[in-house]
Amino acid sequence: MKTFKSIDINCDVGEGVGNETQLLPLISSCNIACGAHAGDSKTMAEVVRLAKKHAVKIGAHPSYPDRENFGRLSMTISDTELIKSLQSQLHTLEVMLKKEEVALHHIKPHGALYNDLAKDALLSITFLKAIADHRDHVFLYLPPNSVVAEIAEREGYQIRYEAFADRNYNEDLSLVSRSLPNALLTIPEAVFSQLVSMVQNREVQTITGKRVSIKADTYCVHGDTTNALQILTYLAQKLPNHQIQIKK
Repeated sequence: MKTFKSIDINCDVGEGVGNETQLLPLISSCNIACGAHAGDSKTMAEVVRLAKKHAVKIGAHPSYPDRENFGRLSMTISDTELIKSLQSQLHTLEVMLKKEEVALHHIKPHGALYNDLAKDALLSITFLKAIADHRDHVFLYLPPNSVVAEIAEREGYQIRYEAFADRNYNEDLSLVSRSLPNALLTIPEAVFSQLVSMVQNREVQTITGKRVSIKADTYCVHGDTTNALQILTYLAQKLPNHQIQIKK
């Protein structure tokens, strides 16, 4: 019997590309840059209004405080400084949410912070301490099989596992480094194929050709990819209402 499964497609936005008006009608969740790696109060307010208009779930996308490197490099920073930065980022976004009378749905760390949290227990504890006030009412978008997800789940946070429709994977389910030419999937058909494989078969083909199991509840397409609009438009055509046909 064939049925349809509804899927959540999320996108990192407010990062200076300026394509949110085009992208938000095509996605179901957005992750808004909170000023540390990109964005400011103005861009946050604009994206929040767009998300409200299109009924898109709103997430915070906090980062290491490193605009110079777009938050994509690991950073040596004290626990105190990192907690202060993360809480400041979330507060700034929440001010915008309050003005528009909409709720924060999730938190998804950005870039190097996201990758470091996947393997660093002490950093994960610091991160979770910074966002502890959100434990009971906000989801965390985190990588499956990650250290941070394991600790967060143990501490009672609500987890939504994330996979990347437009990124290539290594066999350990880490993302191929952006410094390598095969880090990104940019052909819409290839993104669609990977997405279908992850949803239907719960597996992804790695750069070595090996197929590895992957568990996900939400799927990311990066908003700063050059042809993000082309990719999302193609997915919207192939996946009406973000649904995918599966066998049960």
